[in-house]
Amino acid sequence: MEKLTAIGLMSGTSMDGIDIALLRSDGVTIAERGPFLLAPYAPDFRKRLAASLETAKSIEERSQRPGDLAQIEMELTELHAHAVARFLSQHDLRADEIDLIGFHGQTILHRPAAGLTVQLGDGLALAEKTGVPVVYDMRAADMVAGGEGAPLAPAYHGALAKSLTSKPPIAFVNIGGISNITVVDERGELVAFDTGPGNTLIDQWVETKAGIPFDQGGAIASEGGILRPLVDKYLAAEFFTAEKRRSLDRNDFLPPDPSSASLADGARSLARLTAEAIFLSSRHLPRRPRQWIICGGGRRNTIILDDLRELAAQEGGDVCRAEELGFDGDSMEAEAWAYLAIRSRKGLPLSWPTTTGCREPSSGGKIAKP
Repeated sequence: MEKLTAIGLMSGTSMDGIDIALLRSDGVTIAERGPFLLAPYAPDFRKRLAASLETAKSIEERSQRPGDLAQIEMELTELHAHAVARFLSQHDLRADEIDLIGFHGQTILHRPAAGLTVQLGDGLALAEKTGVPVVYDMRAADMVAGGEGAPLAPAYHGALAKSLTSKPPIAFVNIGGISNITVVDERGELVAFDTGPGNTLIDQWVETKAGIPFDQGGAIASEGGILRPLVDKYLAAEFFTAEKRRSLDRNDFLPPDPSSASLADGARSLARLTAEAIFLSSRHLPRRPRQWIICGGGRRNTIILDDLRELAAQEGGDVCRAEELGFDGDSMEAEAWAYLAIRSRKGLPLSWPTTTGCREPSSGGKIAKP
């Protein structure tokens, strides 16, 4: 099959910036994983982006852009265009060497029960600005097919698993704002779903209590203690008890009352919540994974990682960071979006009934040409 070169652009639920990665693939196997770049958002834009989540609550049809959302979307698209230009310049690449850009945009509303998902980002404008065909809006078709619209990265996790010697089942756990898991079995078949809060609650907690955007390396959490009632209150949510797995919105779990705990105890308790939520949700898997591969920003929080190792060891599992197996935990989601763009171009499935709940394997995405 023809191999294509794609750039993947991901702005995730942490809203910290744009992840940019290059991938060469035929949409089935991975020929080459290229360089990676993070283009951080300026603090002011990040605050406006976070505030847009409140404005987005009034959206009833996905094309609506109430309040200042149209202006933010234009700025977000411009920032992505600048990030692509910077990426190409830094790595001595030309636009005509890139076949596709996989453009995620910024999710500001995700209500799968209502069949509604909204990502800011203008694919047509990005194609014009970069001079490269852009594949965008890759979640909508899955929802039309009865799916949750997420997670979509499992298709890429399945391709990565082919390079591993670990005995299956193998779990890829992405800890972003929301955590999700993909399990690949002996036949390469996929099971995936969101597992609960990832970094979002911790980030919101330390920003409220200390005025900083995140708990770097888990340093704050390392000085606190676990408040069991706080953790248990979250784990009692219907999300964890329901048999049907559903995709989460960033606002589905709200941060604790700032007066309910000290800075350190709150950070420690929310780190424990992230780890326990992953393992509580994993009871929905057909079999427990032997290998747990941790990706996303949360893998840098040593407290979360230690808790995951403790919980996995109780079941005979092994936990490692993506880097220990030759992957890049920072670039993986952006690489996934490049991979999905190639699959979309070729009409291959982006989701399956076991990953999003869609009725049948579903492709998707729209393509914008410059």
